[in-house]
Amino acid sequence: MSSGRSFYITTPIFYVNDVPHIGHAYNEVACDLLARWHRQAGDDTWLLTGTDEHGQKILRTATAHDTSPKEWVDKLVESAWKPLLKTLNIANDDFIRTTDERHERGVQIFLQKLYDAGYIYAGEFEALYCVGCEEFKPDSEIVDGTGEYAGQKVCAIHSKPMELLREKNYFFSMSQFQDALLQYYADHPDFIQPESARNEVISFVQSGLKDLSISRSSFDWGIKVPWDESHVIYVWFDALLNYVTAIGYESDPEQFARRWPASVHMVGKDILRFHAVIWPAMLMAAGLPLPERVFGHGWLLVGGEKMSKSKATGIAPTQITDVFGTDAFRYYFMRAITLGSDGSFSWEDIHARYHAELA
Repeated sequence: MSSGRSFYITTPIFYVNDVPHIGHAYNEVACDLLARWHRQAGDDTWLLTGTDEHGQKILRTATAHDTSPKEWVDKLVESAWKPLLKTLNIANDDFIRTTDERHERGVQIFLQKLYDAGYIYAGEFEALYCVGCEEFKPDSEIVDGTGEYAGQKVCAIHSKPMELLREKNYFFSMSQFQDALLQYYADHPDFIQPESARNEVISFVQSGLKDLSISRSSFDWGIKVPWDESHVIYVWFDALLNYVTAIGYESDPEQFARRWPASVHMVGKDILRFHAVIWPAMLMAAGLPLPERVFGHGWLLVGGEKMSKSKATGIAPTQITDVFGTDAFRYYFMRAITLGSDGSFSWEDIHARYHAELA
């Protein structure tokens, strides 16, 4: 351990219903680059990455492959997600899985504390749910379908129909933290970066926060709600807590005090709201410090669209490294894409840059 100041940087934990594409790899490389710089500067650097393994989408994917959810995620983690780190030469310090016992225990302790403090209550909920996003969608992210989905309401991100769900769930009183969040954003102008991301988040919170459904009772692939095992914890509430469970929350006080709060959460802009609104509200409810910075990077576009397996635009990192090598991969994505903005990938561009700048 370095004697320098702590620098704790995290990737989002990646959802393992499928294999990784270059969008995941881009985030890993960006975080690894920052971690390497801080190590060379003498900082006590800790890079965390990992996998998000619960939720309805994984349950359905496993069922479609005639296997159990745990067998499915174990297979994907070992055959695809951990090898990605080796392929890209990522020097991570830890790899957290949401099926790890350390994580599941910490999540239950955290949720119980919020329940005991009066921030969790039982209620009934009906809304359109996107299985792809694992999220009940606000009206702003619901659009009219086209083509085969004409006449249906679809997710603005996945362009697929959503499901109308009605369940008795537990709720987190997130609306109580609207004013506190807005004040925090004002007092800490560098908390959310870049500026465009900050403005988007502030506008969202100013429009009014609703309480958050944080449990599901219609399936059982998840962490049990500690006081009611007929419910499992909502996958995003579970997943966000990896940032503290991985560094000793309620299990290693010395490590936790050394690492928390995180220096940077590096996330894609499509999950910015979870990290810059829901996560800070959760931490406020628990009386924990907020991370120093949440940075929302842009999307990697292929053919002008965000990469998607369903649209056959998801490019595997090995398709590039097998041709150009790992160093060229890392160089290209840090050189060609401005961090914080959307960027387009094309085979023509990487080929031209490789020969003009690296050959």
